[in-house]
Amino acid sequence: MAPEVSRRRVLGVGAAAAGAAVAGSLLPPSLQQALAQDAGRPAPPGGGGLRDIRHVVVLMQENRSFDHYFGMLRGVRGFGDRNAVELPGGGTVFEQPGPLGVRHVLPFPVREAAAAQKKDLQYIGDLDHSWAGGHRAWNGGWMNNWVAAKTSATMAHYDRQDVPLHYELADTFTVCDAYHSSIHSSTSPNRNHLVSGWTGFEPGGGGRAVGNDAYEEDTHPGYTWTTYAERLEQAGRSWRVYQEWDNFTDNNLEFYATFKAVARKALAKVAGVRTMTAYYGKLAGASDAERTRLAGLLEEGVAALGRAERSLFERALRRGDPHSTAAAFAADVASGTLPEVSYIVPSAADSEHPGSSSPIESATLVYKILDALGSHPEVWRHTALFLTYDENDGFFDHVPPPVPPAGTEAEFWDGKPVGLGIRVPMLVISPWTVGGYACSQVFDHTSITRFLERWTGVREPNISAWRRTVCGDLTAAFDFSRRRKQPAVHRPGPVPPFSGRWRPQPPVHQEMPRQEYGHRPARPLPYQPDADGGFDPRAGLFRLAVRNTGAASAHLALYPYAKEYDVPQHRDVHRAAEWAVPVKGGGYRFTVTGPNGFRREFAGTAAGAAAAVRIGTRIDAARRELHLTLVNPGATDLTVTLTPLAYADTAPRTLTVKAGGTRTVAHAAAGAHGWYDLELTVAEDGSFHRRLMGHVEDGRESVTG
Repeated sequence: MAPEVSRRRVLGVGAAAAGAAVAGSLLPPSLQQALAQDAGRPAPPGGGGLRDIRHVVVLMQENRSFDHYFGMLRGVRGFGDRNAVELPGGGTVFEQPGPLGVRHVLPFPVREAAAAQKKDLQYIGDLDHSWAGGHRAWNGGWMNNWVAAKTSATMAHYDRQDVPLHYELADTFTVCDAYHSSIHSSTSPNRNHLVSGWTGFEPGGGGRAVGNDAYEEDTHPGYTWTTYAERLEQAGRSWRVYQEWDNFTDNNLEFYATFKAVARKALAKVAGVRTMTAYYGKLAGASDAERTRLAGLLEEGVAALGRAERSLFERALRRGDPHSTAAAFAADVASGTLPEVSYIVPSAADSEHPGSSSPIESATLVYKILDALGSHPEVWRHTALFLTYDENDGFFDHVPPPVPPAGTEAEFWDGKPVGLGIRVPMLVISPWTVGGYACSQVFDHTSITRFLERWTGVREPNISAWRRTVCGDLTAAFDFSRRRKQPAVHRPGPVPPFSGRWRPQPPVHQEMPRQEYGHRPARPLPYQPDADGGFDPRAGLFRLAVRNTGAASAHLALYPYAKEYDVPQHRDVHRAAEWAVPVKGGGYRFTVTGPNGFRREFAGTAAGAAAAVRIGTRIDAARRELHLTLVNPGATDLTVTLTPLAYADTAPRTLTVKAGGTRTVAHAAAGAHGWYDLELTVAEDGSFHRRLMGHVEDGRESVTG
């Protein structure tokens, strides 16, 4: 049973925030003042770069998907996404097949469901978030089994009125809208990826550690691979886990053999207790006198540890008194003893888990952390805070995660890809991420460790080659070249008090939610994907050429709607590759998607007048133009129409491509900040269809599409 929420505790910080809200903000006044001071300070010559960072803080919360929180947020890849994939049975990914008697379930507001069911919108309950349930919803990449796997409540979403602090943080700093959990599963394997770079195998040949169910704290011998905290320790870098008696078993360092051995030694004098969770549980239920006795026994055990063991104990295993996590962090900020790397592990009540917590309780904790930093501007000016979530619980997100091509080493278990998992929110909060930006590079939890790698020089060899290929290191979310003023934001709405757990049900009359109107500034991305080609009737193949001239590999997925393959296919493309797509029954229809709204649609038949037509594309990044070359090797002149579907006010262009001839046409995207969405049809062949959509990167800031 979830612990009862203290209304007094929630409203205590709420009252402090209310004073700031009068001025149109829920951010702590201390942080607002620090941001104002930063805006007037010149940037260091050449930008400070990573060397200007002295502290990295990681606050990983529990169990929320990106769409569940930010599907309505202006200018991110949310409910208005033009690149939403089509389901194999028709309709977009937002139209999830419903339960018996219901055709489909669309995303629906928690607020409306709460009013209809007479419940509180903050305290919806959790859903299935197991390895099996995650793969069932993902369904081989088709993304069409969410309701069957998770119930209709999976489609419930919040908006700005419901989680105002989260929205203001997104509007003030930088939100990452392509940040994924690391695995299609639950808390523990995702947090393994955070603290060690991957999730390996259970001891004694027990299989891959892909769920929470195999771990029994009192009997599990501990995972044997090395954690990143140990590597920081060996390199002499300072780090600490901030936690309290109840840490919701979210400090995964305690699951590793090295730390379990230290804990057992420290607890040697406490009869019948072998783990820190058992010890602090015993402490919580004891009388004052018994607590004093137990604390003394622990200190005797700690005193007997060797120097290296004692350091690991103090940094990773010692827990503070109840409700002390934020205060301990604030004390270290104030005293100038904040370590280089801080992992904040909240209590169950502060964790944001939909079975034990709520957004408002998490907002209370986040507010305190931000206030601690803002109250000491000199610390704030050198700190980067990553606020993210371990997994999506069972809540829907519409963006299919990149997964490895079949056979990729270390990234499959039981015939299924380990990850990436479903998108989760990520807010990057720092002086170098101010401005309300979106960063759409692909990341996962290993990206946090890779950021630490870049900053500290301490490498994590557990991170697989594939993850290093497909995921960035989060540096793209930062801009060290200049300082920015805090952007103006709308005053958030009120948040109602706690009143119990429930599961929202969709309304009888459904409609697609309308995402907040507008764009937001966007960080430049290291991708420039492209794909073109043509049908080869003799070989029964569509010869698809895929390219990427960006600095980082781009993950492309192919959705085979004419059954070219049984399930979607995946490629990681850096430079150029070919994809021989089988064409069955004389017709093809497939879609290729990639990062940041990249999309190519291909359809046609062997019998059509345009069957042999090839359309080549070339991206001119400097001019922000898309050049299309149409080759007609057939015996019939063809009338081709190029229609802008978005991002342009120009009328459709029609041109004739003579038999045996070639025509080239350029589409200018500079006026749309590099965005384009074009449809190409042939009058003489109704089966022929091409769609080209994406963003032309030129290395500079842009806006979201």
